[in-house]
Amino acid sequence: MDQVLLARIQFAMTIGFHFIFPPLTIGLAWMLVIFEAIGWKKKDEVYAAIGKFFGKILGLIFAVGVASGIVMEFQFGTNWAEYSKFVGDIFGAPLAAEGVFAFFLESTFLGLYIFGREKVSKGTHWFSIFMVAVGSTISGFWILVANSWQQTPAGYVVRNGRAELTDFWASVFNPSTMPRFYHTIDAALISAAFFVAGVSAYYLIKNKHTEVAKTSLRFAIVFGLIVSVLEVFPFGHEHAKQVAETQPEKFAATQGLYTSQEGAPIAIFAFPTDHPPTLKVPIEIPGLLSWMAFGDFKAKIKGINEFPRENIPPLFLTFVSYHNMVVLGMYFILIMAIASYLLYKKKLFENKKILTVLKWSVPLPLIAIQLGWIAAEVGRQPWIVYHLMKTKDAVSFTVGTGELLFSIILFALIYILLGSIFLVLLFKKIKHGPEPIAKEALQ
Repeated sequence: MDQVLLARIQFAMTIGFHFIFPPLTIGLAWMLVIFEAIGWKKKDEVYAAIGKFFGKILGLIFAVGVASGIVMEFQFGTNWAEYSKFVGDIFGAPLAAEGVFAFFLESTFLGLYIFGREKVSKGTHWFSIFMVAVGSTISGFWILVANSWQQTPAGYVVRNGRAELTDFWASVFNPSTMPRFYHTIDAALISAAFFVAGVSAYYLIKNKHTEVAKTSLRFAIVFGLIVSVLEVFPFGHEHAKQVAETQPEKFAATQGLYTSQEGAPIAIFAFPTDHPPTLKVPIEIPGLLSWMAFGDFKAKIKGINEFPRENIPPLFLTFVSYHNMVVLGMYFILIMAIASYLLYKKKLFENKKILTVLKWSVPLPLIAIQLGWIAAEVGRQPWIVYHLMKTKDAVSFTVGTGELLFSIILFALIYILLGSIFLVLLFKKIKHGPEPIAKEALQ
């Protein structure tokens, strides 16, 4: 294996593991903002118990997320030195902003939220979790700015072999920043909704902590249905339009559009092959892809055949990851819609089948997020910075394959250990459950 492949494997492994935690942090923080607000305003001990329980879980998720994220940023200087030289003037700014404006805000107020309960006023306590939610969202924004600039670079000039910043705001609000931000943050809310719903469903199946579980599940179902619908429309739709306009090769690869067509169909199901590029046994809806991209059922969309062969991304992985993400997105809407209907009919809490489905669905939004990241990053290949720098030219050529392979094995072992510890602690907290609520508070 060569240096480029090993460096990519290592980065994919480290960021893939890390990317489990920020979505849960962001989504759970915003749900806690609502739980704590209701508990504070209504003086409701059930909502207070929900906040206290899921707040402890949030602290655990945040801690592991921080630990796993440190390695990721160091790789830019070790494994991707040529990339760092080329984009350091631009890429460093959003990463610095994330650390200065977001991480310290998030971590400081999280400590106040977890340890300040009953020690500060209710208003101050609620404000602390609100600032955690704001800080984590701002953190996500700046990371997405950096990554979006790689997808659709703007506000720069190339001078003396380096990309130099000429317009800070143009680089921040490049064409893909906001569509990707809305799409990603909403995905984080979905992951938190399913997490809370799954844990609550587990308690109802076990007939434990039922008052807390019913309240948290009721909210998570309604909240989850809303954010799941928003993920498809408008956020997913707008993001697809942006990719079609600014990264047509990626769009064609995600959709399996291998020849240019007017009234292009959308592939609901197919088995893609790379050599030659074909879709086997496709199930398609005529004209829908043209409408999705350009609002016109007869619009022409460029296929893979119109681009230089060396600029075409891996077709199989891009297509499969994107379509599985979409399938999961439809699943989220369906499950939350069924659960909401049963909630409306007052049959949800006794329906063991749907409760079991919700319990086992907890990891699925995180899998969908990973698939979306794969589609976005693999679909950008062979470019590390779209149409500016190829991935093969971005690695550190002084780092040998032996060193890379050793570090991959070492990181894999560390992440297995860290992930195992996280799961043990998480299951321990869930098994213990929320603290008992005084009977008089339930009357």
